[in-house]
Amino acid sequence: MFSNILVPTDGSPLALSAVEQAIDFARDAKAAITFITVIEPFRIFSVDSKQLSSTRENYGQLADAQATQFLTEAEMKARHKDVVCRPLKVEGDEVYSAIIKAAIDNGCDLIAIASHGRGGAGTLLLGSVTAKILSHSRIPVLVYR
Repeated sequence: MFSNILVPTDGSPLALSAVEQAIDFARDAKAAITFITVIEPFRIFSVDSKQLSSTRENYGQLADAQATQFLTEAEMKARHKDVVCRPLKVEGDEVYSAIIKAAIDNGCDLIAIASHGRGGAGTLLLGSVTAKILSHSRIPVLVYR
């Protein structure tokens, strides 16, 4: 039914749980996974403490290294279970939009995502990124709680 699943990760505990569940789902479906991490641009005004404590240059280096770490961890878990996967690191102002665009551009037929990530439960039931993906995606979305 599904052949290429896009799995966003931001390294949060719930995202890591979603990664593991998506790997099992992909293995059972004999599907490949495209793991994605979206790097947001540096902002002078931010609620993200990592951005507030860094200069623009430091932030870029740290964000890239962190994204690489998230993707490497996900790849290792997938390969351990013999699931074909590839990493994808993109930059974008709107995380939800970057995820949907990546799914389309990479021929993904499912987006499997955690109900919320680093931002915590920013809305009542779903994180704002997940809620926006559900609202805007024409590709099916599987939400892991």
